[in-house]
Formats: sequence, C-alpha cells, structure tokens
Amino acid sequence: MKRSDNFVFIEERLTWLATRLRLRGKLNILDLHLHSEKFYIHFLERVFGWELENANLSKRNISGIDLIDRNAMLVVQVSATATRQKIESALAKLSEYQDYRFKFLSICEEADKLRKYTFANPFNLAFDPEEDILDLGSLLAYINTLKVSHQKKICELLGQELKTESDSAISTGVVSNLAAIIDILAKESWSSIESGELETLSYDIDEKITWNQLESARPLIDDYKVHYVRIDKIYGEFDRLGSNRSLSILNGIRSEYAKLHKAMAADDRFFAVIDRVVQVVCTSSNYRQIPAEELLLCVQILVVDAFIRCKIFENPMRRSDAGS
Repeated sequence: MKRSDNFVFIEERLTWLATRLRLRGKLNILDLHLHSEKFYIHFLERVFGWELENANLSKRNISGIDLIDRNAMLVVQVSATATRQKIESALAKLSEYQDYRFKFLSICEEADKLRKYTFANPFNLAFDPEEDILDLGSLLAYINTLKVSHQKKICELLGQELKTESDSAISTGVVSNLAAIIDILAKESWSSIESGELETLSYDIDEKITWNQLESARPLIDDYKVHYVRIDKIYGEFDRLGSNRSLSILNGIRSEYAKLHKAMAADDRFFAVIDRVVQVVCTSSNYRQIPAEELLLCVQILVVDAFIRCKIFENPMRRSDAGS
C-alpha cells in the first residue's frame, strides 16, 4: 500500500517518540514517559475511537493497567518494556475486570515475539496475543490502512503533542555544554583505530540513512543534522589551539562503532554508539556535572555529526563507486 505524506509524518513522529523514550529511559530521565501517559490516551482515542481515561487518576489506582474504556469494556497497559512477565503480572491483578478485554501496548520495543506466546490469564479476560499486543509496527500497519481524512486527524494531534527539536531550540547553555563535552572527549585516550581524514566523497544524507537501514534513528538524524555547521565551528575553535581535536574525537567515535558486533541491527548499533560515548564522558577524569538530559542531547548531536561526516556507517556512494 502506498505511503501517504500523512502516514510518513505519523511514522516519523512516533518513531521519534519511541527513540527518545528508549534513550532517556536508559539515563533514568522519565519526564517524557510521564507526558506519554497523557499523549497515548488522546492518540489511541484518535486512532481507534476508544473513550479512555487514566486508570491511575480514579478514586483508587487500578493495579496492572494504565487506561480504561468503561463503555467498550477495555483495559490497556502501556509499557516501555515488552516482556512476558510484564503482561502476566498485569493479568494476575485484574480480578475485577473479568468481563473486559485486555490490551498491551509496547511504546518502545518490538513485540513480535510476544505474540507467539501463550500467557497465564487467571481471571480469563478476553485477550488474544496476536490481536491485543500492540507495538509501533502494528500501530503503523493499522494506520496505513486508514482513510486519508482519518490520518490527517492523527497528524494534527501529533503536530500538537510531539514537537521535535529545531535549531532554534538549542539554548546557549546546551552550546556551552557541547563545547565542554568536546573538550572532555578530546582529552581522552581513545582506543582509536586509524581512519584517516574525513570522507570527501559527496553523498545524500537521506540515501545514506536508507542504504544503512536506519529506520528508528532516522528522526534523530533529521532533527540534529542541522547542527553540522555549529559543531564544525566548535571543532575549528579547538583545532586552532594546536592539536587536531576534531579528528581525535571523530576517530574515537568511529572506534566505538567499530567495536560493535556487525550482526547487530543497524538502529541498535547507532544507539549503542550514543550509549558508549555517554559512558566515555561520564567516566572521564575530566568530567564535570552536566544535566543528564543535556548530556544525552549533546552526545546525540555529536554522533549524528559523525554520521554525516561518514565516520560511522557506510557511504553509499563509496560502495557504488567501488562497483563501477
């Protein structure tokens, strides 16, 4: 089925949200998780037409579920983790909802494997894993079948609720922290592989993303590629001090990328590089306290910059040039 512009927008925003939730969760930054509780009420209502309320805001919290539609007799658990234990734990707490249907929504992780399991369901709620376990992929597959007018309404909600970072959103404090992190990384003794000068073979960024099968990372790259000029300016200021700090850092990021197992999915490799660079910064003897969210943002920008400079992942033009 053809992907409409509306659908592409929906896919990009939901992927951006899943990516941010996963990365922030690793640093125990949970503000976006709290926002998502409210967002998914409106999102699921817009997609499926359910009439949901937050189960945790009722007179007494309902253990095991997050959302409830009393008219449709539907209970929903929304989770950043997708495990069999998580689902069974919820089902074991719903003795008062035996006449309801249970749905599980994984907002960060794929849930394909879970749909193949059978689950302990002691109170016999209506629950079909194939139908009732939802994740980003299954949501997008369903949305792609909807009429354009319906998709447009979903787009309107996403445009209001999920605003991605723009160039103007980078504050003076974040710019200062970018410089501080670059200074920290430049002083590290990276176990760097020698990778020579920067890539000079021109290419299209979107083509490189597609070539390397980076789907979850695409929104992050699209958001932060605009900072290439800013990073280049900071690198230039450091390089004028005498040592080629930019090449040292870029080669260091490349070495972290090279350590990752090639069998890893491309998106997993991209986010693993971010995790590794964050760890290098935090364990450096030169580290000074930086707010966790700003640290993550700065490292994401630096890794995207390394991607643009072709220090990580393959330049599609180099492959085609070699084969010509």
